[in-house]
Amino acid sequence: MDLDVGQRFQKLKKHLEEDFGPDLNLQSILFLIGVQEYGKGYQKFSKDQKVDLMHVAICTLLEPHGYYEFKGRDEDNWPHFEAKDTLPNLQAEEQTELITLAILDYFEF
Repeated sequence: MDLDVGQRFQKLKKHLEEDFGPDLNLQSILFLIGVQEYGKGYQKFSKDQKVDLMHVAICTLLEPHGYYEFKGRDEDNWPHFEAKDTLPNLQAEEQTELITLAILDYFEF
């Protein structure tokens, strides 16, 4: 990962940890984004709902890059997206960097 990207991400983590506690990782930040996008605040979520929240976060993060399009919300306020473009076949490190950059864009950090 680019040194500047890594440093910016560490600053963002430190900033988020002030509100959400220590030891945030990429997955916990995705969860936080999913909760934010769901729009109903934190509550008890089932394991499946937690996976859905992370999916919402990924779709939200990759929408500006043209991979997903927001289609609307269902009766329970869950956001729904449609895949618009096939994601590139990336190695794990490249996937992490793409998501990290998208998170930094999301938080404008």
